[in-house]
Amino acid sequence: MRTFFFIFIISCFFVSNSFAQSLNLSEEAEISVLTIGPGNSLNDAFGHSAFRVKDKRKQIDLVYNYGIYDFNTPNFYTKFAQGKLNYLIGRNYYEDFYNSYVYQNRTIEEQILNLTDNEKQQIFDYLENNYKPENRAYLYDFFFDNCATRIKDVLIKNCNSDITFNEPENFQAKTFRTLIQNQLEANTWGSVGIDIALGSVIDRPATPEEHMFLPKFIHAFFKEATLDNGNKLVESNRLVFEKRELTEKSNFLISPLFVFSIIGLLIISITFLDYKNNKRSRILDIFIFACTGIIGVLLLLLWFATDHSSTAQNYNLLWAFALNIFMLKQVCKTRVNIRFVKYLKFLVIMLCLLTFHWIVGIQVFAIALLPLFIALAIRYVFLIWYYRK
Repeated sequence: MRTFFFIFIISCFFVSNSFAQSLNLSEEAEISVLTIGPGNSLNDAFGHSAFRVKDKRKQIDLVYNYGIYDFNTPNFYTKFAQGKLNYLIGRNYYEDFYNSYVYQNRTIEEQILNLTDNEKQQIFDYLENNYKPENRAYLYDFFFDNCATRIKDVLIKNCNSDITFNEPENFQAKTFRTLIQNQLEANTWGSVGIDIALGSVIDRPATPEEHMFLPKFIHAFFKEATLDNGNKLVESNRLVFEKRELTEKSNFLISPLFVFSIIGLLIISITFLDYKNNKRSRILDIFIFACTGIIGVLLLLLWFATDHSSTAQNYNLLWAFALNIFMLKQVCKTRVNIRFVKYLKFLVIMLCLLTFHWIVGIQVFAIALLPLFIALAIRYVFLIWYYRK
């Protein structure tokens, strides 16, 4: 597999060097949109979109996509975490692009666009100009500026006709979070991680056009789109490659719901024994306050110290309370002051607020975390009782 992708990257290099100047397309030229289905990993789960420029007479068959990033970027991981990482437009031979996704067993669909010769040339010239080293980079945003939204934006910018994106049949507007989670298995670490890291700003309904941050909605909306002369935007659709259905094994024993259920049961069991024996397991409380505090600090950093717009207003901070890390000194003591007891009551109130936010839809939380929420509430109530007795 490594050898295959090495060859694929080398082919990209040769395309870059053997096709340095833009050509005039012939009347036989076609511009199409390629929609790639989801893959098996988290970064592939949302699909991919690309332009294909095909001209048999000029022996051109190239694919342009806006989903490339450069690992040689200085401070790559820091910039990625801060939301300041630039993505690049890539250019490949169609055959290499096709073989890559067939190898990954991902569905490929193609929509040939109903464009004039002038519009085809404009799009081709635009993509070629965009591919120049000084123009390749753009600041990626998962929801509003990605490989799919760029397809729509480039088309609108270079199409002489106004495009109306009509709603697909049986279309129902969904929140950004729902749109993401519909692409994932709920009981996976990727799904839970997204629900923890992203804030309530993604729990608002997306407008029809905003749905097109996902490649599958680029395909769906393009299919129904019309030009100002009444013609369809898409001239023809074809299934290039259909994913082979494979049996995928899943291990429930390492799933988030199982793991958090075990953690929740351990917390509740230890709390019951503590109550029965009239004692307190200090190590458990240190673990709870340290873990929730550290997670809370990380969520605050994602909210205030990065450029990620989707991590703002994150009410996971109601359970992953950052101040918990500063309470470890009190937790380690045998006797605590009255202010710490008041702080424990405050934590219970925060969990009640979390429940309220969940019920009214201000923010949706990962269902796999429910056993942990219940266990935390029980533990905090026990600690209030223990210190007040």
